[in-house]
Amino acid sequence: MSRSPTTTNPDWLENEHAGALLVSEFMEPMGLSVAELSRAIDLPSGRLEAMIAGEQAVDAELDLRLTRYFGMSEVFFMRLQIQYELLEAKRALNGELDRIVPRAA
Repeated sequence: MSRSPTTTNPDWLENEHAGALLVSEFMEPMGLSVAELSRAIDLPSGRLEAMIAGEQAVDAELDLRLTRYFGMSEVFFMRLQIQYELLEAKRALNGELDRIVPRAA
């Protein structure tokens, strides 16, 4: 039995931004507000709000602050950001990558 393309094709998967995952996986379960987290990581709340809204990417500094606070390994949030950006780029290319022939070793 073959799988449905909607479950295996990455173009059909929901693509959550790192900010959405920060809220759903960390802030909400811990009962943290933006103001509380901003104070805890010494970051302007506007910058954190922009990241949560998907208007600003996770950069190295923000990743270091968040991973330190939550006791995670460095680059955890940057990896989420990169995964998000890669899928968005793949969607934007809309099949163009299929026309590129990989070079033989």
